[in-house]
Amino acid sequence: MQTRRNFLGNVATGLAGSFATVRVLGANDRVRIGIIGVGDRGTQLAREAKACPGIEVAAFADVYLRRLNDATATLAPGAKTYLDYRQLLDDPSIDAVFIATPQHLHAESFIAALAADKHVYVERAMAFTVDEAKLMRAAHRKVPGRTVQIGHQTCSLGHVADASNYLSAGALGQITAIRARMYRNTPHGKPQWTRPLYPDMTPETIDWKGFLGNAPARDFDADRYLNWRLFHDYSGGNVHESMSQQIAFWYKVMSLEIPHAVTMTGGIYRWNDGREVPDTMNVAMDHGSLLFSWDSGFGNNQLGVTEDVLGTDGTIARGQQIRYLPQKVNRPDGIEMLGQTPTAPRAHVQNFLDCMRTGKPPNCPFETGFRVSVACSMAIESYYAGRTVQWDPVKEEIV
Repeated sequence: MQTRRNFLGNVATGLAGSFATVRVLGANDRVRIGIIGVGDRGTQLAREAKACPGIEVAAFADVYLRRLNDATATLAPGAKTYLDYRQLLDDPSIDAVFIATPQHLHAESFIAALAADKHVYVERAMAFTVDEAKLMRAAHRKVPGRTVQIGHQTCSLGHVADASNYLSAGALGQITAIRARMYRNTPHGKPQWTRPLYPDMTPETIDWKGFLGNAPARDFDADRYLNWRLFHDYSGGNVHESMSQQIAFWYKVMSLEIPHAVTMTGGIYRWNDGREVPDTMNVAMDHGSLLFSWDSGFGNNQLGVTEDVLGTDGTIARGQQIRYLPQKVNRPDGIEMLGQTPTAPRAHVQNFLDCMRTGKPPNCPFETGFRVSVACSMAIESYYAGRTVQWDPVKEEIV
């Protein structure tokens, strides 16, 4: 029986000799991009890319015909459309792709896109499993001239500069903990992440095998296709959706490495609607001298989306704004400071496109996405195993 690891290993092996020489983009060259996965996020990325100068959205790939028709009708009339993303990658005029598929499909299209001589923007979380993260890393290392941006948009916020300034000034003292939280609520009868099915979601309009990829074989199920975030065959749940985004900011700013150990607890406490991923959870990540904890739930939004970096001499509190608050016990003369660095529109997408032209490192490079993906995989494995898991840095395995 072929496993996901064997399948992707075969993909990587088959592509090993096919990497081409990347086309150098000049400052004034028009960049042609393709979107792989034209759901809500892929549509938003297409809109952001269109708003950037010198960009043409030239092609879309998706397994659902309706989405392809909608994309050409509202986003880019005249763009080419494909049910199979590999046909999009065969077009040598496409310079870059944005991958916004369900998470279980990221690795295959990422490896194939690099082999097809494309720059790549891949949505969060970067990799579905540790094995896939390592295969993606191997592919990335073969082509250092290509720009790869991971879709952690927090890494392009003005908050990055403000937090870096607070930390470099030594205003926090010894940091021993980061407390992060992400809470949402929805009206009664409207479960988080669920979307209504369209009557035309049938085997005739959806490439079901293309959606499944190397996930376990199942009969056609429109609900699994549309609401894939609810099922662990395709999704890491809110760990991949939100925890990855929040920890990526601090992994970047503080250069945090893969945690030594991770414990995740929780369950389906709010929406017992057939979903398989938890709706309420706690994750504790041991980084040696620092404990990074993250809480999330879908039954109350009072706590919102916030993070607090706790040091002996001060705190960085980040939500919609970012600020420094002194610990008066150790900094009696310290003053509260509010971050002032603005964030440019479409900052993360624009940074990716700029780096394609300049060759500079992007704001969220592959290495950051790799560490974040491993931390997320550790949390998910801990949850399903019902125990604390550890990272073996020599074998690069979860144990």
